[in-house]
This record gives sequence, C-alpha cells and structure tokens, in this order.
Amino acid sequence: MNTITIRPASLNDVDQIMQFVIDLAIYEKEEDAVIATPENFKNALFCDNPQAHCLIAESGGKSVGFALYFFSFSTWLGQHGIYLEDLYVSPESRGLGAGKALLKELSKIAVKKNLGRVEWSVLDWNEPSIKFYEAMGAQAKDGWTVYRLSDKALLDFAAS
Repeated sequence: MNTITIRPASLNDVDQIMQFVIDLAIYEKEEDAVIATPENFKNALFCDNPQAHCLIAESGGKSVGFALYFFSFSTWLGQHGIYLEDLYVSPESRGLGAGKALLKELSKIAVKKNLGRVEWSVLDWNEPSIKFYEAMGAQAKDGWTVYRLSDKALLDFAAS
C-alpha cells in the first residue's frame, strides 16, 4: 500500500487541479457547469495575494486528490475559519486514506492558525461522502439552506 502525502499545490499542478475539478463535476452530474480554465486557477491560487489555497494528495508519486479552500469568518464565533470549497479523490485511489489525510491537514491548519472551524457543503444524495464525513465526527447543519446569486440574477440584482 502506498503512503499518502499531502502538500501545498504548486504552479505545476494547475492542469491537474483543472482535471480534478472536471472529474468532480462529472461525479456531481454538473460537468457542463465548469467554465473555469487552468488560467483561472493559476491567477487565483498563485498570484501575489491568493484568496484561495489548494492541497494536493499524492500516492506513489502520483496526484490522487485535492482540497481547495479559502478562509471565511464567523461573526458568531468572532473568528476566521476554513471553508472547503472542493474535496476530491480519484475513484481508483478512494479507500487509501487520501480524503481523510486532506481533511486532517486542513484541520491542522485550522488548529495552528487558531481558527474556529472547518466547514463545507455536500450534496444530499452523496451518501458515501456523508458517511465518510460523519465517521470523522463532522455534523450536518440542519435547518440551513445554501442560497446563491449568480449569472443573470447576480447582474440584474447588482444593477437594480
């Protein structure tokens, strides 16, 4: 069994990050929703003051997964936190511990920086992921629904 290692993404990982995003979108049945390009990730993750960050999981010298995150803020806690935008492990590498290692590294970052929490969203039909998260002690936030302004609705509202 190969050991899982976690490292910060580098500029050389941009194409792999893009592929992981596409693979995740396919898994979530939203492939057509991906409009990002490798250039978007290059500009967002590797600029002078990045607002988003990425970890890469490797096994046997091969990238097998990623976690893309940014820092949030909770007014109720009065502390920053980590929001995990995407976590993905390639199907052939699931069960090796890469997802757990990525979440553990995010947890270590949160503890080291004295952050209040690590949080994320999961599709309600994604039972394997829900079971995985709950096995680590994560709890669903009942009563909360995600809302989003985007595309034409965002433009129309901003202009109103």
